[in-house]
Amino acid sequence: MENFKGYISLIENTLARQDFDQEPIELYQPISYILSLGGKRLRPAMVLAGCDLFEGNLDDALLPSLAIEMFHNFSLVHDDIMDDARLRRGKKTIHEKWNTNVAILAGDAMLVKSYQYLNQVDKSILAKVYEIFSKTALEVCEGQQYDMNFESLSSVSEEDYLEMIRLKTAVLLGAALQIGALIGKASSSQAVALYNFGVDAGLAFQVQDDLLDAFGDPEKFGKKVGGDILQDKKTLLMIYAREFAPVELAALQKENLVGDAKVKAFQKFFIECGAETKAIAKREELLKSALNALASADAKNDKVKTQLTNFAQWLSHRDH
Repeated sequence: MENFKGYISLIENTLARQDFDQEPIELYQPISYILSLGGKRLRPAMVLAGCDLFEGNLDDALLPSLAIEMFHNFSLVHDDIMDDARLRRGKKTIHEKWNTNVAILAGDAMLVKSYQYLNQVDKSILAKVYEIFSKTALEVCEGQQYDMNFESLSSVSEEDYLEMIRLKTAVLLGAALQIGALIGKASSSQAVALYNFGVDAGLAFQVQDDLLDAFGDPEKFGKKVGGDILQDKKTLLMIYAREFAPVELAALQKENLVGDAKVKAFQKFFIECGAETKAIAKREELLKSALNALASADAKNDKVKTQLTNFAQWLSHRDH
């Protein structure tokens, strides 16, 4: 994906020019630290792709793209506190390296910085961009709360699960594309179509993530498979298993299996009861919906449209 490598290079160069060498250092140093840990930069790249799709000026989209990246990292900092995570991208989390209070405050400052970067868009679309971003930011918080709520529920419906991952993961991808499209002077309807593409592609991404966690190749996936199974998470696979074979699922859960034995037993069960097949079908349904939305956006740049098509297919069929 040649274009995407170019977008990411532009983003990295723009990030490198940002000055976080400010006082008090206890506030700004953690921000610089979390941004230096890398990441795929896919969300800010979507801002540039959305702009480029309509042949807009990428320079106009660079600082707004940092707003998306800053917000994403803000959410990670606070998620790490809630999860009591010790590592982020192989390095200490902010609350581990400093302390929880520093992490909370640094996260708050990152949210403010997001709006400062966003303020760089043309004044003619600023109100609309603020509306999209603020709505999305609140939805991400709602998704996180639903995810936490699910931990105490005995079962979750497919509809509720898909809504949770839409809010927690997919809407930010959609908003990045929609904001980029508006910067590129797309019409409101074109920008909404691109938002829908991003949301459905994000949902397909998360369904594939569920499948990889249960059935992925550990060497390619980069971590031990079966983590969701061991933690009894209510993934789409577990939801479908409860739908197709509730009695058998209850009996399996009562066996109180642990470790590899539990993972292997549930892998076998997901396949035999049809949960894996239905999850794959849902992934393909979401991918098709995403590509239909992209087609309806009536893009100007066919090369970028092809890149976005390939991106959606990679998201939903990746092996790591």
